Amino acid sequence: MSKTLAPWQKAFIGVLLLLLLAVPWVPQVVYPVFVMKLLCMALFACAYSLLLGFGGMMSFGHAAFFGSAAYVTGLVVKIWGLPPELGLLGGTLFAALLGAVFGALAIHRQGIYLAMVTLALAQMVYFIFLQLPFTGAEDGLQQIPRGTLFGFIDLRNDTAMYHLVLLLTVAGLWLIHRVVRSPFGHVVVAIREHEPRARSLGYPVERYKLTLFVLSAALSGLAGSMKALVFQLAALSDVHWHLSGDVVLMALLGGMHTVFGPAIGATLVVGLQYYLDAFGGWVTLVTGLIFMVCVLSFRSGIAGAIDALRTRPRPGP
Repeated sequence: MSKTLAPWQKAFIGVLLLLLLAVPWVPQVVYPVFVMKLLCMALFACAYSLLLGFGGMMSFGHAAFFGSAAYVTGLVVKIWGLPPELGLLGGTLFAALLGAVFGALAIHRQGIYLAMVTLALAQMVYFIFLQLPFTGAEDGLQQIPRGTLFGFIDLRNDTAMYHLVLLLTVAGLWLIHRVVRSPFGHVVVAIREHEPRARSLGYPVERYKLTLFVLSAALSGLAGSMKALVFQLAALSDVHWHLSGDVVLMALLGGMHTVFGPAIGATLVVGLQYYLDAFGGWVTLVTGLIFMVCVLSFRSGIAGAIDALRTRPRPGP
């Protein structure tokens, strides 16, 4: 794996950041709240891909981390009356703790068995939040106050909220990039490629897997916490298995073996859901057709196909 980004990649990221910074000033072109949702889902997809693409562990229960963090953030901010920074921290830490529990139970299985364990655990979490008194059941936890960050940044202002979400998303994506390029990331990929060989070399395989699971869960929780503040709502849809399926779709569409590819998949899926919302149930059909086309045309995802096209040797004269 290359340890540094290519010059064209750095330039692209720089231009993209400038465009994202300009979003609050051009609401007539793109709705800032919509972009905030895109950012949350991009972080969620990349966090999931950290587990699937680089760790080789298929989870069908990642919505449990995203949704539980949203509910915990709502509990801390609305019910307990604490500031939003503690809500974000509480949601992220709870997701990390939940990830440690899920990981401890699931990492001893592989393939579809691991996926089924995570799905079963996630369904348990879903029914717990359905029954807890503060969650509002099917109505969800509504009117979560955004509050004042650090006592002086009013998050009721969409521009302030947008910049906070952008900052935390960029920080989360940077952390994922650093983890993947670190010696820890190389060992994780080695375990994915040949676990018995990594074990024979003396690496504590279970510890690496559990650490990766917790990190992925924590970043997924951060995305869920931000989403709860942006929309001032934590709902059962945030913890439902449908969302777990959506994030798998995002990772596969974007390219699960790339660091930022899943963010492309998240943008595509969320964009389709937003702009085709008027068609109702047809959105699922259109999304499915696009997914089929992408899977058949881009076996390594959109980002993987772009990278392969860029690195393909040019024919000689």
